Amino acid sequence: MAVGNRCARAQHTAGSVDEVRTTPELLAAIAAAAVPGIAPVATGPSPDDNSDFRSCVVKDAQNKRWRVRSPLNAEASIRLETEHLVLGAFTPSVRAHLPFHLPSVVGSVEQSGLRTFVYSHLPGTTLTLAEMTRQNENPVAPSRAPAPSSEPRAPLAVQVGRALAAIHSLPRALVMDADLPAYSAEQCRSRMLHDLDRAAATGRIPGQLLRRWEHALEDTTLWRFSTRVVHGDLHEDNVIVHEGALGALTGWSDLHVGDPAVDFAWLVGMTDSDFADTALEAYSVAAVQPPDRHLLRRAHLAAEFALAEWLVRGVDRGIESMVKDAERMLNTLTLDVERTGSPAPGVIPEPPAVEPDEPSRVEPDSPVQASGSTAARRDQ
Repeated sequence: MAVGNRCARAQHTAGSVDEVRTTPELLAAIAAAAVPGIAPVATGPSPDDNSDFRSCVVKDAQNKRWRVRSPLNAEASIRLETEHLVLGAFTPSVRAHLPFHLPSVVGSVEQSGLRTFVYSHLPGTTLTLAEMTRQNENPVAPSRAPAPSSEPRAPLAVQVGRALAAIHSLPRALVMDADLPAYSAEQCRSRMLHDLDRAAATGRIPGQLLRRWEHALEDTTLWRFSTRVVHGDLHEDNVIVHEGALGALTGWSDLHVGDPAVDFAWLVGMTDSDFADTALEAYSVAAVQPPDRHLLRRAHLAAEFALAEWLVRGVDRGIESMVKDAERMLNTLTLDVERTGSPAPGVIPEPPAVEPDEPSRVEPDSPVQASGSTAARRDQ
């Protein structure tokens, strides 16, 4: 969408704060105000959480691109300010050792207590889970031929596993020095139990799912793990793929020390379980410490419980469309659990035992047949 003179007029005629956060042209005007030298000429879409943010990519007259994120409420504004703090904690030396790029904040503007941020644009695009699976099986060739001495590029699932290992191997001091949250394994379980009580209080969660999640939380063997530095908000909209390779990770507002399983939750939602299994295998090789044996089970629990968290969020904000959407997905999950017979998150039911057929008695009608039968009996 061309911006042109409309962008310049928007800088002077922007109306309410809500208006500024609902049109790409006015977001481009904010970018121009936040970063001297940006002269916007076009805007493009930028995937984001539409319940909390309005985002777009701005192209300027120098053919450079910038990402603009504007919060719609105070909570979202705090998340952006936290992300700014997190990205500042990633020093150049730390960034240099990561197998992916991170965005950098280049400017911000505050209006009515809400701060909009402008980021350096990272090349690439986001993919759906299905598209990621296809890219993993049939990778896109890079635009430039690799050097003859370079190693073959690993499949996308392997790159994702290595990226997760790099995050989970970050020093805890990076989180602690930024005064970000740090939880023990027991605190991770207690926090989810508290959130389960809140979800149950809505009266909108199917009882079968409440019991299923409660049993998983009461199974203390699942919660014996070493905490790690975790991204905390990984999903397909925060994974940038460039020319078939993992290019960057975004959405760093929830960085903390906690359960590494939360960063795998989005992967278990793939219809092809091989992607998650391959990522976990690559993670196991690259991580400083190997994953605990119940990591994927807790990841499945987190993926299921995210639906309850979405419902509670809708109830708290009084957004009926969010509530209805969450209820629909919860009902679908209930039917899926009933169909598969899964006794717990991440557990596939054992197939029913098949009774061996009773061997039929065959009267030998030849010396060879009789001899064979005798030999069989002798071998038993």
